[in-house]
Amino acid sequence: SLQDQFDNLEKHTQWGIDVLEKYIKFVKERTEIELSYAKQLRNLSKKYQPKKNSKEEEEYRYTSTRAFLATLNEMNDYAGQHEVISENMTSLITGELTRYVQELKQERKSHFHDGRKAQQHIETCWKQLEASKRRFERDCKEADRAQQYFEKMDADINVTKADVEKARQQAQLRHQMAEDSKAEYSSTLQKFNSEQHEHYYTHIPNIFQKIQEMEERRIVRIGESMKTFAEVDRQVIPIIGKCLDEITKAAESVDHKNDSQMVIEAFKSGFEPPGDIEFEDFTQPMKRTVSESSLSNSRGDGKSEPKFGGKSKGKLWPFIKKNKLMSLLTSPHQPPPPPPASASPSAVPNGPQSPKQQKEPLSHRFNEFMTSKPKIHCFRSLKRGGAGPEDFSNLPPEQRRKKLQQKVDELNKDIQKELEQRDALTKMKDVYIKNPQMGDAASVDHRLSELAQNMEKLRLEVQKFEGWLAEVEGRLPARNEQPRRQSGMYEPQNPSAVNSCAQDRESPDGSYTEEQSQETEMKVPATDFDDEFDDEEPLPTIGTCKALYTFEGQNEGTISVAEGEMLYVIEEDKGDGWTRIRRNEDEEGYVPTSYVEVYLDKNAK
Repeated sequence: SLQDQFDNLEKHTQWGIDVLEKYIKFVKERTEIELSYAKQLRNLSKKYQPKKNSKEEEEYRYTSTRAFLATLNEMNDYAGQHEVISENMTSLITGELTRYVQELKQERKSHFHDGRKAQQHIETCWKQLEASKRRFERDCKEADRAQQYFEKMDADINVTKADVEKARQQAQLRHQMAEDSKAEYSSTLQKFNSEQHEHYYTHIPNIFQKIQEMEERRIVRIGESMKTFAEVDRQVIPIIGKCLDEITKAAESVDHKNDSQMVIEAFKSGFEPPGDIEFEDFTQPMKRTVSESSLSNSRGDGKSEPKFGGKSKGKLWPFIKKNKLMSLLTSPHQPPPPPPASASPSAVPNGPQSPKQQKEPLSHRFNEFMTSKPKIHCFRSLKRGGAGPEDFSNLPPEQRRKKLQQKVDELNKDIQKELEQRDALTKMKDVYIKNPQMGDAASVDHRLSELAQNMEKLRLEVQKFEGWLAEVEGRLPARNEQPRRQSGMYEPQNPSAVNSCAQDRESPDGSYTEEQSQETEMKVPATDFDDEFDDEEPLPTIGTCKALYTFEGQNEGTISVAEGEMLYVIEEDKGDGWTRIRRNEDEEGYVPTSYVEVYLDKNAK
């Protein structure tokens, strides 16, 4: 029936709307995935970006790391394209289809409302026709009964004439009513037939046609949305391709030669290679003069050169680490152990005792020196750890030159900033003088004086660092010349450097030597390595101490003591928990302050 068709269409159109809403949900979830992917890509790019003012930022000088940084930046742009996909899908598909679904639901509701209204109208017309038909049928039956009654009364001789006339009039009335009902029924029937024809051939087909057009528009719309879905992706492909092209371009810009040269420039020390080692002829019976290039000197074999001369041959000091002895003159870097719970020696398991610094030939210690960890020590000032010296004298010459140049550049930038501030304040002061209502000119004077003092300090700093820089550049050979092999060390260029502390220096092959300008007063006796520092005056004693516990020094620079032993104090605790003591002329070192009771001499300087 027609009602069944309406029910089928209603179910089908509702299913079409459900499909549309399902597609909208699908696109919405796709946009969420694109946003999440873009966010993860951005976080990934941010995670591997170099931190500002850190060592990582310096590493991005090389072409390979710069290419990686370009890749990270392009990945950030790549993530932006996925955000564009999400935005376009949201606006062009999800938003548009959501509005269309609302319109579609209203249109569907209107069409089915018209269909139900037409169905109700034809049903009403049918009911009117049925009522008119039943009334016509009833009136006909009433007219037949009235006619039969009139004929019966007319045939009966006992009925008065008045009664017969009354029956005749009643029969005529019923007959007239039947005729009227007939006419009404005929009219209603014609009207119903016309309405029914209009209903089945005009109204219902029109409604079905509108529902069909609505459904076709829905199908076309979902197809267009699917096409848009692909076009949104296709639109960003050129930009994504450019991102990938930039990554490829960055990868092709990697220059291994350039990176290698930068490493060379970064770690170039500026040291000259050692000279040739002289041949020592042991077949001659004559007394040999010991060369400074010899690694071991026998006792009594002769005297060495009085100083580290600039003409000495075959000198190997650039490759020998001398800080094994000097570790005795500085406090250990690790914190001291806590005092034992018991005063007995067994309560302090300090491990193996540190070797005592007895005099041994240099040849017996060479292997140990070559494997010891290099440290920076100052023979004159005996500084306790801390940061490097202000003049970067702990660095190789080339590295020192770079650091000093960098410091000079930084100071010049600071001076330029101070000049700009001074110029701005001067202009402000002029404005205040010309227009007193804008401010007090005297309020600027204090700041101007501060700037003048700061600039003067910075200029002095620049002069100081430029002096050091000139000193280093005077020592270094021209960088465009081939390095010359020299048998001796550099001659000092600055007389003030003669008395400066001797620092360990790193040579290009990773071993250590000393700054040549600071070695001119260091003597090398021919017999004992320890006697090289005989020109150092021993520190005076400042008091005595008593060992409260037994301490077995197992680290470099420490000395072992026995419980109850009395020793001399030559340097008190500087806050690091270690006290420097001396047992005799040859044995001195550090012990934990908590292990000894110190009695300082009040008259000691």
